[in-house]
Amino acid sequence: MTQTAIPFLFMRGGTSRGPYLNRADLPEDLDTLAEVLIAMVGSGHPLNIDGIGGGAAVTTKVAMLSASDDDWADVDYFFAQVSVEDRLVDFRPTCGNILSGVGPAAIEMGLVAARTDETPVNIHAVNTGARVAAVVKTPGGTVSYEGDAQIDGVPGTAAPVALTFMDTVGGVTGAFLPTGNLTDTIDGIPVTCMDVAMPMVIARATSFGLTGYESAAELDENADFFARMEAVRIKAGALMGMGDVSQSVTPKFGLLAPARAGGTVAARYFMPWKTHPTMAVTGAQCLASCVLTPGTVADAPVPNENPARITLEHASGRIDVLVDYDQTEAGTAIKAAGLVRTARKLAAGHVFVPASVWAGN
Repeated sequence: MTQTAIPFLFMRGGTSRGPYLNRADLPEDLDTLAEVLIAMVGSGHPLNIDGIGGGAAVTTKVAMLSASDDDWADVDYFFAQVSVEDRLVDFRPTCGNILSGVGPAAIEMGLVAARTDETPVNIHAVNTGARVAAVVKTPGGTVSYEGDAQIDGVPGTAAPVALTFMDTVGGVTGAFLPTGNLTDTIDGIPVTCMDVAMPMVIARATSFGLTGYESAAELDENADFFARMEAVRIKAGALMGMGDVSQSVTPKFGLLAPARAGGTVAARYFMPWKTHPTMAVTGAQCLASCVLTPGTVADAPVPNENPARITLEHASGRIDVLVDYDQTEAGTAIKAAGLVRTARKLAAGHVFVPASVWAGN
């Protein structure tokens, strides 16, 4: 046998896409696992021509699921971000868009038993320790992918997947504000370094001479901006206690500008070496938390309500984040964040990797 067959589901989760795998069908050793995922996705070529990746960071993501030993959770979700061209795998971050498909995939894999009408799936995000409560539509005890929910960045409509994120503060760095400051100045750029669902470095678009309303394509063509942003990001990563982040996709980077289409704030999100075509679910929570925290670079109107609905205007539309929080003398305390996403099963079967990479269990 020259290839190893690995069972998989191929799913769209939110505005991302990739294989959903059973962790038991993969090597335990992370170095070998990384090589398997590189071969599976086809990392090392801009089109991922020798794998099932789609030539973009939002289509080279992998979800690995297993039954959870956690008393609260039903399923463990282990995420990997595979690079498009550099043959790198980052196991440090999580992905909220791919997480949108974890509930449906867990039911499809038999890890969670479907109920009639709706099935709750409690998810432990292994990479960051976050807890996420998902509700999946299961009429007649079968996952439904058709419905009326629409999310910007995905054509058409689908069944809604309701997500409530908990325990998201300090998942990577251990702190809401990893540098201990509401703002830091790096290379002359005021930034807020924050760790909610995803560690991020956040700045005002005007600090880089941008409007904040540029398209993803326009930003990707701006090499000077990316060079300046990356220099700030690397220095911020060190200040956040994350060490050398030059080869890591975290911390991510975000730009904010005043809203111009009825939202709370305009935002652009970076992955970090390309502009996200829409908005990351985890990044949206961090950006919303930044908006809700006085003294940060956000400088945006805060809704006088709790939970607060923060609407981020992104490169392809809008995303709403419902944040349950407390404002205390010690600062902002994020309790939970709710979002509605959609997911769809695209294919199922086996994906193959060379036996020379891994001969199987």
